[in-house]
Amino acid sequence: MTQIQLTEVVMRDGLQIEPSNVPTETKLVLIDRLAALGVPRLEVSSFVSPKAVPTLADADEVFARIKRKAGTVYAALVMNPRGAERAIVARADEVVLVVSASEAHNLANVGRDIAESFKGFATITAMLKGTATNACGAIAMSFGCPLEGDVPESRVFSIIENYLALGIRQISLADTTGMAYPTQVGSLCERAQQLYPEAVFGLHLHDTRGLGLANAYAALNVGMRRFDACLGGLGGCPFAPGASGNICTEDFVHMLHLMGFETGIDLDGLLDLRTAMEAAVGHPLLGQVGKAGTRAQFTRCATKV
Repeated sequence: MTQIQLTEVVMRDGLQIEPSNVPTETKLVLIDRLAALGVPRLEVSSFVSPKAVPTLADADEVFARIKRKAGTVYAALVMNPRGAERAIVARADEVVLVVSASEAHNLANVGRDIAESFKGFATITAMLKGTATNACGAIAMSFGCPLEGDVPESRVFSIIENYLALGIRQISLADTTGMAYPTQVGSLCERAQQLYPEAVFGLHLHDTRGLGLANAYAALNVGMRRFDACLGGLGGCPFAPGASGNICTEDFVHMLHLMGFETGIDLDGLLDLRTAMEAAVGHPLLGQVGKAGTRAQFTRCATKV
């Protein structure tokens, strides 16, 4: 079976937009449970200003106290060299560098233009040499921006080239506010893989307009095999108008398993974990399988009748 590598982003993207803080102790339990369920890569937190994202102000303590499972990658988002320095000290396996394909969003998100972001990334990649922490890149607003509108593919490709010039090969194309649609996703992902075979591409999708899984399906059909997803469909960028949740991990894993793909993730365990996550954030989660149950549950019932 074809292996799909999923990154669970609930502890970073999922919590960054929540109105209330989740206690550190609760975060530790959730992270350890996700790793135990077979999630291969976890975005644990962000090393950013606590004033900008107060819900992730405990990033250093969380990294210091997680029970690391062998084979699991523990990643953190960073925006500048100071964040990278904290990530190195915290022994993050990977840092995720993010730049937007939209100049307007990049200014709103990190207070600098695209060129200035890459100057900082050059400093970060130099800092990481000789450490156990690797860098991967993400391109926000790859499929359109509510501030600028359509984003030219040429700009996305230019940013890919900038990442490759820094030696960064793992690059995620992000639909930050759910602007993408399936044919667009299929086209951009296919062209990116054709033009830059040396890169390993991933996809970060939001379900803002109900097209998240359709977009994932389009990407699967052109050979994409790395995806981000979020338990309960939580998340969104605090600095993007209309931002809402990521594609729901449970729904996506359910779909992948039905289609014959392998994830290594315990779907039933994910569904059980929803209860703890709902208690942590204090409101119901999104997603359909968590409400309706898996297809397998009902086929088993029908067989017994």
